[in-house]
Amino acid sequence: MESTQRILITGGAGKVAALLRPLMQRPRRVLRLLDIKEPSDVAPGEEVIVGSLTDPATLQQALLGVDAIVHLGGQSRESDARDVIETNIYGTYLLLEEARRQGIKRVVIASSNHAAGFYTRSEADEPLPAGLAGRGDTLYGWSKVAMEACGRLYADRFGMDVICLRIGLWFPVPPGLRGLAMWLSPADGARLVEASLGAESPGFRIVWGISHNTRRWWSLAEGEAIGYLPQDDAEEYADKLIAEHGEPDFLNDPILNRVGGQWCDVPLGQSY
Repeated sequence: MESTQRILITGGAGKVAALLRPLMQRPRRVLRLLDIKEPSDVAPGEEVIVGSLTDPATLQQALLGVDAIVHLGGQSRESDARDVIETNIYGTYLLLEEARRQGIKRVVIASSNHAAGFYTRSEADEPLPAGLAGRGDTLYGWSKVAMEACGRLYADRFGMDVICLRIGLWFPVPPGLRGLAMWLSPADGARLVEASLGAESPGFRIVWGISHNTRRWWSLAEGEAIGYLPQDDAEEYADKLIAEHGEPDFLNDPILNRVGGQWCDVPLGQSY
């Protein structure tokens, strides 16, 4: 008899999780949701644990019997240094350490384009590789670089499989002109997570989280290497977006030319 697969989703009450969870439902799969608040729309096949990433006792309970982790939780916006260190960096360390202690080998970490925010389109003749050294555009972006580095430590030192997703714009539809290049559709987001969970012995990887957008300038090769084959394209929304915002200038407009867009100009530590 086939066994049940249990996947922990941290940040299980969040907006990205709300897009992802319905598309991850499978027979003999349980989604365990960890968040500081209870989701309002818990479905059959879902379990809920309310608590913080920074509470070791909560993590110990949340990881019992888990086969893999999708780590979406943490501070999702720019904030002060203490907040991003405590929630994103320390919380991720505690999660990985408890996963190691319980023998959980597969962890998918939601990193962000803001971990590489200061790279520009003009710096690359070819699509921008996913594994570029971190260039965080904010304290939030810096915390994502640190999360990736912690994932690499646990992959190198303990043989865990850790895949970090440098997510572009994971929304139901592309939000503005940046989305023409950076959109990650809900369906492709689910495809990316499933590929990350199913890839055979990937070790440590960094992958861009974008759809197969006609105007993309980030590489899809790293995702294809783990079996991620996106099917959606933001170009479907181009006419409407251009009519509303004007023709995009991806080479000269700093909001469109930099990976991190307008986040590169946000005052450090201020809410955005």
